[in-house]
Amino acid sequence: MAIHSPQGSQWQSPSGYQPVRSALEGITVYAPRTKTTEDIVSVEYKCPKCGATTQYDVAAGGIACEHCGYVALVSGKKVGRQAEEFEFTLNTLKQAQQGWGTAHQLLHCDSCGAEILNPPGALTMTCPFCASNQVGIRAEAPSNALKPNTLIPFKVTPEMTRARAGEWLGKGWFHPQELASNAVIDRFSGIYLSFWTFAAQINSKWKAEVGYERTEREYDFSRKEWRTRMVIDWRWENGQVGINLADLLVPGNSRVSWVILEKLYPFNLNELVAYAPDFLAGWQAQAYDVSLPDAWEQGKTIMRDRAKSACRSDIHSIHVRNFSMMADFADESWRYSLLPVYLAAYKFENKVYQVMVNGQTGATAGQKPVGWWKLWLAIAGLLSPGVMVGLAGLLLLVVVIGIIPVIMGVVLFAIGGFISLKLYQQAVASEAA
Repeated sequence: MAIHSPQGSQWQSPSGYQPVRSALEGITVYAPRTKTTEDIVSVEYKCPKCGATTQYDVAAGGIACEHCGYVALVSGKKVGRQAEEFEFTLNTLKQAQQGWGTAHQLLHCDSCGAEILNPPGALTMTCPFCASNQVGIRAEAPSNALKPNTLIPFKVTPEMTRARAGEWLGKGWFHPQELASNAVIDRFSGIYLSFWTFAAQINSKWKAEVGYERTEREYDFSRKEWRTRMVIDWRWENGQVGINLADLLVPGNSRVSWVILEKLYPFNLNELVAYAPDFLAGWQAQAYDVSLPDAWEQGKTIMRDRAKSACRSDIHSIHVRNFSMMADFADESWRYSLLPVYLAAYKFENKVYQVMVNGQTGATAGQKPVGWWKLWLAIAGLLSPGVMVGLAGLLLLVVVIGIIPVIMGVVLFAIGGFISLKLYQQAVASEAA
């Protein structure tokens, strides 16, 4: 919309429009005003009866006041897997709404760098990501980040997490006995974590040398007998496989362990509801720090791996070499969602460990310290029978029966070594997840 504004005129710009740069001198151009962070209405939750701060109560399913018992039910529109998705175009990114729609403070951890959106007045001084107390208010929560499209409300109450975490911490014989009673079970923080959800249709063309087994008979002149041997015949083949991938989750936070997060899957995405700021009242949230383009690169890598697996399944032989594949993506779309996770970071013998609980299903995963003296005793117990039998066999080699204990010792040692290796790998994984 271009309008000439004479000098000295009292003409006012239309409502909802703002002046933009014009290529012609003397001409003022007006365009629809871009939505700014000031346009986002931030809601503060105060009890209409007593004026106290309220928050979303999982058990009540609504905004509740712990002082007078007031409850206002929150009924988000259930959208499930049919929630709106966006194409990868510049227009959809510009049109995506911004801001959280609710007042939150931004807490910054000086130890690990995590930034957590906290409700006003809830000055949690322990970082749920690294257990550091070097946490302070940096600024108001940024409103220029993309607004979530959907979320899954918390279903597991904070009280339930303590029982689930205590049960999980007590599992495993090679962990310290005092671990289950550690104060970690009292320091869970309910946090809405950001996730990118991707969907795409992938058309993959593959080419490879495929080998097929056949047997042939040949005469062994040295032994004067016929023998059978297996021969692999190789030939080039190609094919095409189309797959449709939807609801691929990629975490939007780099401060949490993606390995642990994957152990909390699956989330029931049929329970997605349209985003409403009421669900965040009194709860922490973390905005994404993994941008949409970076998350999409992660998603494409996962999708290519799945397409490769589909192509390999299309080959009816276990013998494959010189495999190559070209994957074409179509109908790519994305969605930005918040998913509920209880998170705790605890220190044990000066090391920091993370524990997470799925806020929808209650699935629990995380890191647990290892009582290494227990593990070494167990490994010694597994290896000692083979060593003892083998040494006994060596002492008896002077007689004919000596070779039998030696063989038995080698077998027992190999079995014990295999089991010991698996136990060691399991223990290392429990600490480094």
